[in-house]
Amino acid sequence: MIRPDTGLRVYLCREPVDMRKQIDGLALLVQEAMELNPFEEAVFVFGNRQRDKVKLLFWERNGFVVWYKRLERERFKWPDRLEGDTVTLSGQELNWLLDGYDLSAMRPHKALDFQSVG
Repeated sequence: MIRPDTGLRVYLCREPVDMRKQIDGLALLVQEAMELNPFEEAVFVFGNRQRDKVKLLFWERNGFVVWYKRLERERFKWPDRLEGDTVTLSGQELNWLLDGYDLSAMRPHKALDFQSVG
């Protein structure tokens, strides 16, 4: 499993994002809406309105990387404790968020064990 380094800077976009957006659209959101530099050494996190999908965007030496996760059940617990359109998380908090933890309550989602996709 690929996970961000726990010491990496993480910026979470609090507003829902259309998950059809690809690299260029997400990078433009970082630059225009979040007013941050998409080329800095950081991970930018976007979620959809239902909070069951998340995309991570980051610049890696010579190109952008997008990481996508879709939950089969439950929802990501988006932090709502701070003001503004962008929330700063630690790399560890991002890993907890991806694991389904409610950062305010520190409770994870239930683990699922599927045997087939159909």
